[in-house]
Amino acid sequence: MRPDPWESLRQHTSARIALGRVGASLPTAEVLRLGLAHAQARDAVHTPLDLAALAAQLQADGWPSLQVRSQAAHRQSYLLRPDLGRRLHVDDAALLSAQPRATELVIVVADGLSSEAVRRHAQPLLAQFRACWATDLQSNPVILAAQGRVAIGDEVGSLLGARLVVLLIGERPGLSSPASLGIYITYAPQIGRMDSERNCISNVRPEGLPYDQAAHKLAWLCRAALQGGVTGVGLKDDSPALEHTSPERLHLD
Repeated sequence: MRPDPWESLRQHTSARIALGRVGASLPTAEVLRLGLAHAQARDAVHTPLDLAALAAQLQADGWPSLQVRSQAAHRQSYLLRPDLGRRLHVDDAALLSAQPRATELVIVVADGLSSEAVRRHAQPLLAQFRACWATDLQSNPVILAAQGRVAIGDEVGSLLGARLVVLLIGERPGLSSPASLGIYITYAPQIGRMDSERNCISNVRPEGLPYDQAAHKLAWLCRAALQGGVTGVGLKDDSPALEHTSPERLHLD
């Protein structure tokens, strides 16, 4: 039997290449792998995030946290009504209004469309980010938002008076990456911000963009946003390559 020249490439990518065939169909093993990947993607969307466990992880690292929820009462309404996931429940909006005002930056962690991504990656990413940031990040609690979408960070940041909001969220799962984390950075957060007014760092996971590189980009973009007073299309990611940057602190050139 002749070796398949594509076979050696499979170890370098999770993409579905060199699947082979049996007649006009895929081999049974590949059909089963596809079914498993589809099931994992569905589970990532529907499995609720254990906020208490995440809060305990962050607390062990010295991060205080505060739990809130969106206006989506359950997962079905969250999936069918994206608008509900963008706004805080009225009780939690009042809760944040009573909190001390943020000094500069507030961090929000939302489950999004992959609770597994948040469970795996939020804590190690925040640990790397703290090592890159020169100022105290622990004076304000990390806001943990259940049934939240990206725009919920705008309301959180506005109520806390933050100049900048950083939102970590589970990305829409794919058939090769059911647990990928996204990061959104928004300057002067307020309800009604457009996606063009944000910067995004995507595919944060060990198999994609590793934690240290993601934290490096995040720290650089945060500093640039605070210095320039802008995020989104007005802020280009010109962060230097990680290997040429001091591991202690990241500064703009």
